[in-house]
Amino acid sequence: MSLCQLQGKVYLVGAGPGDPGLLTLRGRELLAEADCVLYDALCSPELVQWTNPKAQKIFVGKSSGRQAFSQKEIEALLVRHAQAGARVVRLKGGDPFLFGRGGEEGQALEAAGIPFEVVPGVTSALAVPAYAGIPLTHRGIASEVTIATGHEDPTKPETSVDWAALGGLAGTKVILMGAERLADISRRLLDGGEREQCPVAVIRWGTLGKQEVREGTLREAASGAFCAEAPSVIVIGEVVKLRRRLSWREGLPLFGERIVLTRTRSESSRLGKRLRDLGADVLEIPTIRIVPRAFGDRERHLVRRLASDFAWILLTSPAGAELFLRQVLETTGDLRALGSVRLAAVGSGTAEVVRRFHLSVERVPESYTTAALAGCFSAEEVSGSRFCLARSALGNPDLPETLRRLGAQVEEWVLYDTEPETGDPAGARDRFLEEGAHWILFASSSAAENWQKLRLHPRKGAALPRVLSIGPMTTRALEQLGIAVAAEAENHSVDGLVACLLDHVWKEP
Repeated sequence: MSLCQLQGKVYLVGAGPGDPGLLTLRGRELLAEADCVLYDALCSPELVQWTNPKAQKIFVGKSSGRQAFSQKEIEALLVRHAQAGARVVRLKGGDPFLFGRGGEEGQALEAAGIPFEVVPGVTSALAVPAYAGIPLTHRGIASEVTIATGHEDPTKPETSVDWAALGGLAGTKVILMGAERLADISRRLLDGGEREQCPVAVIRWGTLGKQEVREGTLREAASGAFCAEAPSVIVIGEVVKLRRRLSWREGLPLFGERIVLTRTRSESSRLGKRLRDLGADVLEIPTIRIVPRAFGDRERHLVRRLASDFAWILLTSPAGAELFLRQVLETTGDLRALGSVRLAAVGSGTAEVVRRFHLSVERVPESYTTAALAGCFSAEEVSGSRFCLARSALGNPDLPETLRRLGAQVEEWVLYDTEPETGDPAGARDRFLEEGAHWILFASSSAAENWQKLRLHPRKGAALPRVLSIGPMTTRALEQLGIAVAAEAENHSVDGLVACLLDHVWKEP
């Protein structure tokens, strides 16, 4: 076997400015295929969750002021893993070739004879001002942009940025990694001729739900009046004034609201995207994970009997519907094997999963509970009919008992168990303990019970969340745990839960 066949490849991938939606399609494709991922602190935690589940994930950024690895050590890791034949993704905040030291890593790989590819990222220098409503160029105001770094190699005897000369330039100035030196940089710009009343914006956590923007003048910045903290992007120029009309993000309905999601990781990710699109700062803290049951001879035999032996299949959760239909498809190779058997689902979310398989759902109760599902059938439909109830091990016993009392034959198929979620790859639990939250959403009784077991209590002074429940069973479980419920969704679905949240946020003083 040749050396080329043994040797891997390194991809220097720009992770973008923070919002996971700004990762390029090529970047996401590579994350899903990588054998090893080295990622920085400013990479969105959600991106790490998109990686190949079997990939080795190595944090190489700064955390609490400490550097996990030196730059030389990072370069050595890239070389070593590639020489072992791995596809390595080096995930770097922003763009790898704009103040990201990607050039140094590329040189190290070239020197070692390692093939590499550069995948550009959306740089914070462009994206963060855009999310704050600041166009860097604008007809009649600014026709040029200068980008500089406020953080250089600390071993250099003097700065290579001529701030005074920069102060004499026209157009917009964007400074990355300059929060700690803002006052000094501002004074030097003034020395170079920049106007004291020149507008300044300091944008912290740009593109994220916790984005903060402070505005003032260069004179105020030079005096130390600004409270600038990393990570921040600084914009200096007349274009800052356009924020008054172009600030779009602050107008989103959930902007400024920190929301905790407690569903399974995959369900939280889907709901989290929806809430982020509404402007929220989302903390995904899954409390449970789905563990599929073994699929053996009994289950295969049951699948083959569905069309001939049953009148109805009852599905009570999105996870259950997904597992059920995939197992039917894998066993028979064709969903038409279900024949004329009819499908009923608890809730629009479960029904939507079924429809994604191009199947129709004939019964969805108005109230999304298992009791309401039983009430969807007339006595004539139930008596003497056979029902297959496919669901989790923690399913409510009331549904099969009610159907049996009415004369039905019910065969239960336990598709999965739920276990407490122990992992926290995105660090959301630590953020909750430090910052708290405004809202916490519960979509099941098991999520409530496992949340209580986590015993997560924000520090003194942090925001204490109000609790929203998806429906009566979840509300009952929360109240039995001693957790006060601020409101319950009228429509007992994820859509209803989001509507309940929006309604209460709009009512807040």
